[in-house]
Amino acid sequence: MKYAFFVLGILILTFGISLTIQSELGTSPFDALLVGLSINVGLTVGSWEVIIAIIMIGCNSLLKRQRPEVLGLLTAFITGVGIDMWLFLLHFFVTPELWINKVVCFGIGLVVIGFGTALYLHTNFAPIPVDRLTLILQKLTRTNIFFSRTFIYLVFLIMALIFNGPIGVGTLLTVCLGGLILNYFMPVTKKILDHTLIHSSPPNDKSHSM
Repeated sequence: MKYAFFVLGILILTFGISLTIQSELGTSPFDALLVGLSINVGLTVGSWEVIIAIIMIGCNSLLKRQRPEVLGLLTAFITGVGIDMWLFLLHFFVTPELWINKVVCFGIGLVVIGFGTALYLHTNFAPIPVDRLTLILQKLTRTNIFFSRTFIYLVFLIMALIFNGPIGVGTLLTVCLGGLILNYFMPVTKKILDHTLIHSSPPNDKSHSM
């Protein structure tokens, strides 16, 4: 059941990412970097998700002084496929032209990203390398998700500017609100996950634990 929530969280997350890209108001700095690389260098957005993930797995390994978390590649691969899939589908159904529609599309995407990220993170199964970095920095700096997430966003913002990624007002909103939204959904999704997993456990497991 936990793995079902893991896949569901990734699908929700990638749907939100694709909505922000389709809004054309600017994406998160990390996604802007992926789109910028896709446009200027080649390959799909999802492909760059996997490539950057390989680099970040190495960085995370150095920060934690542990062996590389190879399972993170599986998560990055699923995420990359999800992004490309949603972008393909949304290209036919979600192409906002009016300013207000773009704002609504981006706003929904931003909230969906936070919810999907929080949901899959609580499964504690191979986080996307950038999300693992968020958790690592949170522990190293002894702060909260909001601070570590915002710091990472600022670093990727600089890199996205270098590769001419889709930077806009949406990017600024993501930097300011992305960590806050994730921080809000973390306890909410934890309650949902705990409640569902407890009620889905076989009665024998409960009696054995007693």
